[in-house]
Amino acid sequence: MSNFDLTRRNLLRVGGVVAAGAAVNFLPGVAFANPPSGTGQQTKTVTGTFTPSISDWFYLPVQVPKGVNQIDVSYTYDKPTVPAGTRGNACDIGMFGPEGHDLGNAKGFRGWSGGFRNSFSISATEATPGYLAGPIKPGTWHVILGPYTVAPQGLNYSVTITLHFGPQGAPFRANPAPTSAPAKQRGRTWYRGDCHLHTVHSDGRRTPDQLVADARAAGLDFVVSTEHNTPSAHLQWGNYATDDLLIINGEEVTTRSGHWPAIGLPAGEWIDWRYRAGDPADFRHFVDRVHKLGGLVTAAHPFANCFGCTYEFAYEIADLVEVWNGPWTDDDQASVTHWDGLLRGGRFIPAIGNSDAHNPDQVVGKPHTVVLADSLRKEHLLAGLKAGRSWLAESSAVQLSFTASVPGRTADIGGRLPAEIGTPVTVTAVVGGVPGTTVTILDQLGPERSETVPESGTATVTWTTYPRYSRWVRAEVRRPAAGSSPLTAPMVAMTNPIFLGRN
Repeated sequence: MSNFDLTRRNLLRVGGVVAAGAAVNFLPGVAFANPPSGTGQQTKTVTGTFTPSISDWFYLPVQVPKGVNQIDVSYTYDKPTVPAGTRGNACDIGMFGPEGHDLGNAKGFRGWSGGFRNSFSISATEATPGYLAGPIKPGTWHVILGPYTVAPQGLNYSVTITLHFGPQGAPFRANPAPTSAPAKQRGRTWYRGDCHLHTVHSDGRRTPDQLVADARAAGLDFVVSTEHNTPSAHLQWGNYATDDLLIINGEEVTTRSGHWPAIGLPAGEWIDWRYRAGDPADFRHFVDRVHKLGGLVTAAHPFANCFGCTYEFAYEIADLVEVWNGPWTDDDQASVTHWDGLLRGGRFIPAIGNSDAHNPDQVVGKPHTVVLADSLRKEHLLAGLKAGRSWLAESSAVQLSFTASVPGRTADIGGRLPAEIGTPVTVTAVVGGVPGTTVTILDQLGPERSETVPESGTATVTWTTYPRYSRWVRAEVRRPAAGSSPLTAPMVAMTNPIFLGRN
């Protein structure tokens, strides 16, 4: 057993630095010998302590000899009592193979479970969800530990590694999701999708088949698989896919400075997360990587009140802003207010809404995004989202149409109506399935026209403006609630803007 106390002096002694993300920090490693019989197993344990003044990532080298067919890793750490308002201990874990662990090294990445699991296994045939099955090659592997929060007393950890010896098992066979869902293909129309979802492949408690069933029940046409920091689910969605639900690959890139789902990735593609907002070149590098692969970058739950959850990166290189995440809360209102402020200042980043559902008690598709696309194919859906041809809905029961028109010309959500500044523009919102709500039409000055929806649930609200006074218009549908003003009541639907005028 190895023991290591990570004080400042010992940290520097092993080549680490205290500044987060500034250098690679190695823990004392373990080495295994190849047993004479070529079978059996060996186990070794490493213990140590992280102090509160600590970096984000540490690497525990594991010397793996020839003849290993499975690696098991388990870990524990103490959780001492801390005063109210003080963060306690939490520690993440993952694994890199002998190909390396340098930033962006996808060949070396073998899995991540964050703080959700206390053990994992990897073999040629299978792996714990979140990890990638494949041959156990000899060389230096690295268990990565990420002290997420550290109590004032420090964090005492113990990592146990077991190597199993013997012939490699049958190779894992990847089965990604099909690229089409023919039963829901309707050509150019509006498609409903939830672009932020989790299963047991990260920190969710739904199995993939349960997620598919719940998405279909929610009336969705597509979903995006966004496990935290791992593509392991990508390689298995074909086992659960149906012909009436398109499954798109993604990853919720989960950093210590916020989360940014990369959606529309090729199956198996991994995007690194080991940097902070103070490392803008690294963030830009991986954003560029996502774009090169044909994907989009989402600024997720920008005002979520947990360490590492609030979005601290640059908005200007994000493609989408998740202004509505799960059931409506004050965090979402803050996101909408901030997004609206960006829009008023001339920066349009299309809004998106997702459930971020993790567990069976969290409703898939509440909310979701309804996007106008040329077809139910990944590239067309992403194009519609990036253009802002979309609106957000609480459920599939909600219906909405929003247009701006002059004689002979009409613009839809995300479009532009090129009218002269003195030409009257008729703005029309048509809603259904929303009894007792309030429909509001807004421009850069704020609310301009509101109307209560009768118990029938349907209404048509119109307002006339001019491009001289309104640079854009958008619509909200909210449900009145005790203690909420009309402008902060729970959202039921909202649109991206329609722009007015010739520029």
